[in-house]
Amino acid sequence: MIPNESLPPPLPSGTILGHLSALEISQPISTRTPLCPSLSPITALACKRKTHVMSILNVTPDSFSDGGQNDPTNMVGLKTTVLSMISNGATIIDVGGQSSRPNAPDISAREEIARVVPAIKLIRSLPEAAGVAISVDTYRAAVAEAAVAAGAHIINDVSAGSLDENMLATMAKLGVTVCLMHMRGTPHTMTSKENTSYPDGLIRTVANELEKRVAAAEAAGVRRWRIILDPGIGFAKRQDQNLELLRKMGELRDSPGLRGLPWLVGTSRKGFIGKITGVTEAKNRSWGTAAAVAATIQGGADIVRVHDIEEMVQVAKMADAIWRV
Repeated sequence: MIPNESLPPPLPSGTILGHLSALEISQPISTRTPLCPSLSPITALACKRKTHVMSILNVTPDSFSDGGQNDPTNMVGLKTTVLSMISNGATIIDVGGQSSRPNAPDISAREEIARVVPAIKLIRSLPEAAGVAISVDTYRAAVAEAAVAAGAHIINDVSAGSLDENMLATMAKLGVTVCLMHMRGTPHTMTSKENTSYPDGLIRTVANELEKRVAAAEAAGVRRWRIILDPGIGFAKRQDQNLELLRKMGELRDSPGLRGLPWLVGTSRKGFIGKITGVTEAKNRSWGTAAAVAATIQGGADIVRVHDIEEMVQVAKMADAIWRV
């Protein structure tokens, strides 16, 4: 029996985060965010952490850059594509069955499931994919649930749970890591003047709006250490705003309510790169993408989402050698 006088005094009333914030800590507290059992968790504030390269696997007929290239019914072709992604250095494969490009037509959840589940099962069946995390790119709770049942490790939601009222609760129930992206409106309305207006400042507003989505996810039961953030390059952002996000990623990461969380950034082949470089064909925008990827890593991104795996793995390795020392 320990004498009462040797016991520490009880904590005053308040939240755990409130008590932690009151402590005098020289470095911000970082989460350790798991990706899959075979990969080390992301510690977002570690100096020497490796940037993960997320490969885009769109099993859609209408995605802006690679629509129709990956037929979910052609397992032989899909297997070849996946093995190429892995051999070229991808550590995460993001499977998408619904295009989120501006004004993309909606499909049913059933059709989206029919596209993504066979691809996820295929990846899980490959011995070469044992060290790769599988992500599902969806904003529908039913699709997320079917994808995780098929073997996905991560739910990547471009709407941060705002387009399906069941998504945050489903994320919490499934207990997997999730990516919450900043977006306003829907793919049909995100380019409107209202949704691309940030009168209080872009970085401040994106940070505040992401904080609200993080709070909503936590209130639904999603663990904070399971959350990855995405600034939403190209989603409800004009060209100048996309560039500002790239320049000020470090400032966004350091926002008090978001500090210590990992970040995913997707710039690959996007329209603003084509406008700046003059390259009209999306598949030919690898040079502009390379510059944007390097900028995101310099700004602190933990994951870069790309189409050109071999080239961007080299960019990530070089950028890590420069800035992750």
